[in-house]
Amino acid sequence: MPSLQRTTSAFASAGTRPLRARRSCLAVPGSQLRFHAKADQSAADHVFLDLEDSVSPASKVKARDQVVGALRTYEFAGKVKAVRVNDCDTKWCYEDIIAVVEGAGDRLDCLVIPKVECLDHVHFVDNLLNQIERKLGLARRIGLELQIESARGMENINAIAGASSRTEALIFGPADFSASLRIPELTVGRLKPEYPGDYWHYFLARVVVAARANGLQPIDGPYGQIRDTDGLRISAERAAMLGFEGKWALTPAQIDVLNEVFAPSQKELDKATAILETYRNATDVEHTGAVMLGDEMIDESSRKMAAVVVERGTSLGMKARPWQPSTRPRR
Repeated sequence: MPSLQRTTSAFASAGTRPLRARRSCLAVPGSQLRFHAKADQSAADHVFLDLEDSVSPASKVKARDQVVGALRTYEFAGKVKAVRVNDCDTKWCYEDIIAVVEGAGDRLDCLVIPKVECLDHVHFVDNLLNQIERKLGLARRIGLELQIESARGMENINAIAGASSRTEALIFGPADFSASLRIPELTVGRLKPEYPGDYWHYFLARVVVAARANGLQPIDGPYGQIRDTDGLRISAERAAMLGFEGKWALTPAQIDVLNEVFAPSQKELDKATAILETYRNATDVEHTGAVMLGDEMIDESSRKMAAVVVERGTSLGMKARPWQPSTRPRR
């Protein structure tokens, strides 16, 4: 059995992963230059230039130089900068990684690895990056975002999530996953209202649990009906309820909805901050522990939940305002 321990490098350890905003992750075809400038000017938290599904086989080699050129030309300021390479079982993967990292590794935050199914896939990429980074003397190491897109990948998800200390995010890929399960479906990420419940719930829950158990960010895949803003919002809200931190966008028109859904509302941030302050006063000043805040009893578990909301809000530049609990008339 291969070891499940995280691999290490000279650059960082599992405890020093950068925490990056990934509310909206914009997919940009690497071979279509007209989209590169639009991505640079977009409001996306994260931009990934794609060498995989959006690039035809005949254009894949040329697209490598086009992606390197985009990383060298555009700042993508304030965004996570990533490239999705072809999957590890193709003839393109290793040269994708070498070309992109040697050409623009100093401008790159992460590689997106599609169709990850086993530890070997993660270890292959990790070790190849180790060699390239040492050769180039890069000052910071490149992170990984791993896509779970098959039944085998989902079955091995816990081992995959813990396979490398480079990994920053697990991404659910609904299209290839549907094909892997031989689901009779033709639209990527469709809500399936005819299904009794949320069709995607079980698969998303498995991804978020594996991600959180390994200190990773869970990210949902795309919603293919790009003009259906209401459907996109529902899909994103369901993922956010489970603890996902973002979702892929197929067009800049989807970004605003995702940035809104995957950020706490002002009211949520205000209440969370009030919970932290009330509980701090109860424990540090009054030494009482559990305490009432309006109609709610709050305790240490309440503090933990509130801290998650505050951390996320402040990382996005939000500021808390004074908050008072609503008062209900006594019966």
